[in-house]
Amino acid sequence: MKNPPVMDATTRRWRAALFLFMLATGVSMASWVARTPAVRDALDVTTGSMGLVLFGLSIGSMAGVLVSGGLVRRRGGRPVIAVGAGLLVAGLLVIAGGAALEASAGVFCGLALFGAGMGLAEVAFNIEGAAVERTLGRPVLPVLHGCFSLGTVVGALVGMGLTAVRFPVGWHLAAIAVAVAAAGVWTVRAVPAGTGQEGAAAGDGENGDGARTGGVRAQVAVWRDRRLVLIGLIVLAMAFAEGSANDWLPLLMVDGHGTSATAGSLTFMLFAVAMTTGRFTGGPLLVRYGPAAVVRASALVAAAGVALVVFSDNALLAGAAVVLWGLGASLGFPVTISAAGEGVRNASARVAAVSTAGYAAFLVGPPSLGFLADHVGLRNAMVVVLVLLGGAALITRALRTPSSGAGVEQSGATVPGASQSDLV
Repeated sequence: MKNPPVMDATTRRWRAALFLFMLATGVSMASWVARTPAVRDALDVTTGSMGLVLFGLSIGSMAGVLVSGGLVRRRGGRPVIAVGAGLLVAGLLVIAGGAALEASAGVFCGLALFGAGMGLAEVAFNIEGAAVERTLGRPVLPVLHGCFSLGTVVGALVGMGLTAVRFPVGWHLAAIAVAVAAAGVWTVRAVPAGTGQEGAAAGDGENGDGARTGGVRAQVAVWRDRRLVLIGLIVLAMAFAEGSANDWLPLLMVDGHGTSATAGSLTFMLFAVAMTTGRFTGGPLLVRYGPAAVVRASALVAAAGVALVVFSDNALLAGAAVVLWGLGASLGFPVTISAAGEGVRNASARVAAVSTAGYAAFLVGPPSLGFLADHVGLRNAMVVVLVLLGGAALITRALRTPSSGAGVEQSGATVPGASQSDLV
């Protein structure tokens, strides 16, 4: 660690490819989010019906996340990334076609394909990033996750501009699909074969019966720990807050505050910028104050932002409050995932269990707000987010490391790829 290896051309290309494709996935996600008002108008559906359409993304994403780890163990990361990239491209094209044909079922199916691609890539890319970290002996995952956030900013900017000139949403998403396809081809060619495959085999040997018998059973057993249950509740609230903005923020500003579609896209861009800023600058705060204090403050800041969006009748103030929402939500998910595995046994099973809970809240919870919005309005429906954030702020003591001094060193011979990298 004192003298990290010099990065050769192959590793440099490997790392650059991961950064590029993570950026591309962020652009593609933000492009979809920024154009949700245009898609809703093209489909001519209610907010509740739009929530049902959004469940396609949730279903596909959860399916991808749940199967990705097993596929990487059997096949390695490269083929999983290749399949994920193909599904991403196919999903964008189907969404574009569904919007052009005004077919809700088509958009639903496209979102399912898109979500499955995102879910597959999510786990595989973290495994690849951790492998690059081990090769270089220094952190890589912070920048990798930052590239996704940066991509959301770029995608939001492009979406805002194209919305302003009333560029057809179908052609917009089709163009993004072409860009993602190009990035995917270059990435798959640059990623070495077998990453994650041999590591899983070694783990199977160490555990005797291997991942086939330890995976699901271990993840269920760890929930007997009261501390982990509290951590799971925190990640549920923080992921719900982030996912709600991703799914509904443009429509929240358009329908809830009477702004234009362009202003709605701008608001989402502000949220994405705030998220990116929080992830790149939160590390020193975590080192100085610890995860419990930082997540408590984050939850309260996010709650303040949501409260202003919900209760303020001034559209400008509500739009500015989105910055608080984004800053507060930025560190919640990665810090709680990191805390789940610090200073305890069965760290991998605990992290996997809490990650699944977080993804469930992130992907499945926010679309359900659409049905509530049909009865109380989208602004009032966001009170659910406010309540969850307030509850999370009350139980952040669970994020403290169980034993003094356990910290990052004890939980991670995999320090670069686990605790500290995920804090940014």
